[in-house]
Amino acid sequence: MRTSLISRLSAIKWRCGLLIGSWLLAGLLGGCGLQKDIDVELPAYPPQLVVEAYLENGQVPRITVSESGPYLAAPELQVPTDVKAFVVLPGGQRQELLFAPGADRRTGKAYTHTGTRRLTAQPGQTFELEVSDSKGRRVTGQATMPATVPIDTVEWKFNDKQGEFRKAYVLTRFRDPAATTDYYRLQIHKGRLATSPEVDYTPDDRLNNGQEFTLGTSYDFAADDTIFVSLYHLDQPYYRFLQSVQDARSANGNPFGQPAAIKSTVEGGIGVFTVLNYQRRRIIIQ
Repeated sequence: MRTSLISRLSAIKWRCGLLIGSWLLAGLLGGCGLQKDIDVELPAYPPQLVVEAYLENGQVPRITVSESGPYLAAPELQVPTDVKAFVVLPGGQRQELLFAPGADRRTGKAYTHTGTRRLTAQPGQTFELEVSDSKGRRVTGQATMPATVPIDTVEWKFNDKQGEFRKAYVLTRFRDPAATTDYYRLQIHKGRLATSPEVDYTPDDRLNNGQEFTLGTSYDFAADDTIFVSLYHLDQPYYRFLQSVQDARSANGNPFGQPAAIKSTVEGGIGVFTVLNYQRRRIIIQ
């Protein structure tokens, strides 16, 4: 058996005229015209409702509802106009979110549905989301506002260079609660909140439970830069959603990356529903 296999390999090498090792047999066979293209028929993909909803204390609730498309289709936003959306408050009252597409001037985020009055949310309170359309599709979600974790200090220090090369790094410190498992997101925006963040960290407290966190940046900031430092205390479902989004972005287009699925925090569709609790400071680097 072993002698026969060696003889076949030698014959193949001779016919192809290539002096290569037997470990490249698969590539060799392809070079001899033995490659075959196969057309794979993808199964039909039923469109799903996609929901993005972030509630904040003191803000009018605004959410975005769109529709998913086939994986290989051109990226085109599909916005269904027959969607009914409701936020269920901790006391059981239902607040309808009206279809009124627009953009939030503060954050630059687009939305499709908006409420009629500001929310009052306190740590520990649980809110619910209900989204449905005329096709019978229904998406639901539940989220509890995390406890407040304050920023202790924001510090910065310049390097010893001059002119345009003189830059500062920024340190943000806060104390992690010892009694719970906690998840965070630290963002630093330069200039205004509607821009992409210069820094976006998502740590947890597995190694720092009950201890002080110190999160730093590179030398990214110049004198007189205005920055916004935002520390979010996250619930676990939202944290896992963020991690899955980062994994999916890393795997996209990477032939060596592990495929990653988005871990939604809603049921009946795709997306995220959470109640944000964050501390924010506006700093001028000087």
